[in-house]
Amino acid sequence: MQLTEIAEDFEAMGIAVVAMTYDSVEMLKTVEEDQGIEFTLLHDEAITHVNALGILNTDYEPDQRTYGVPHPGIFLLDTEGVIRAKFAEEDYRDRPDFADVLEAAAELN
Repeated sequence: MQLTEIAEDFEAMGIAVVAMTYDSVEMLKTVEEDQGIEFTLLHDEAITHVNALGILNTDYEPDQRTYGVPHPGIFLLDTEGVIRAKFAEEDYRDRPDFADVLEAAAELN
C-alpha cells in the first residue's frame, strides 16, 4: 500500500493519516497486521460516509460483493474537519499522485 510508504511524510508535517474503507473490521485488522500499517484504519459502516461524500462507485449493484466500493480518493481536512483538498480517480485501479497530495498538504500546513 503506497500510503504506508509516505505516511511518515505526512506525520512529519503534523498531519494524521487515516484510511477508510467499506471492508469489515476483521479484514482491516488482517490488512493492518499483514501490511504493518501503523495509521488508523476505519470501517465505513453501511457505506454511510461513501454516500455522504458522493464517491460511491455506481458500477456495482447492491447485490454484488463489491457494492460499496468508492472511487479512490484522498481528502485533506483541517483541524475542524473541513475538506480543504480532494484528490479522486474514477477507476479503482488508479490512485491519486502522492507527490501532488504531499505538495498540497505542505501548502495547507
